[in-house]
Amino acid sequence: MIRSSAGTPPADEPLAVPVQVATISAKSVNATAARGAAPKGAASQGAAPQGAESQRRRSPRRRSREYALQGLYQWLLAGGTPLEIAAHLATDEHFKRADRAFFQSVLSGAIDSAAIIDPIIATHIDRPLVELAPVEHAVLLLAGHELRSHIEAPWRVIVNEAIELSRSFGGTDGHKFVNGVLEKMARQLRPDEAWPQNST
Repeated sequence: MIRSSAGTPPADEPLAVPVQVATISAKSVNATAARGAAPKGAASQGAAPQGAESQRRRSPRRRSREYALQGLYQWLLAGGTPLEIAAHLATDEHFKRADRAFFQSVLSGAIDSAAIIDPIIATHIDRPLVELAPVEHAVLLLAGHELRSHIEAPWRVIVNEAIELSRSFGGTDGHKFVNGVLEKMARQLRPDEAWPQNST
């Protein structure tokens, strides 16, 4: 597996086929942030959250989003095609517990529509897009694609799933940032859905 700091391409680029996919964990992200190193979102070997209990409790769709997040993280740092990235992630021992069709749909969809979603993200953040931590950027791309293309899922479900991904994989308080940005994106992308009266 590749080990790299956020925003810094792995030393062995360009990638060979099959693509080596960076995996991310909350432990490695927080350790990197504590050292004052690169922006939050560093890669580490092994997927998070860890533990037998968490492996049992996560639904197939949650697992699919976790794998899609890892694929988007890899794509942001080192490139690769959706097919190459998906093929490598599918070799993980726990991948059989994920919803394969949903995983392939959201990974490919988020990458293919990044040129549309990134400008939407950019209008709702207070920094240049290139300064986003890769984990938060990947979460926003994933949720942005779902808001645009998976209209069968309520916006609140998509936002809540993204928040949980940010809690597990992102830096400290990253989930708060993701929540604020996604609520604005959801209003833009889902203007016809019901919104709380006191929501801004």
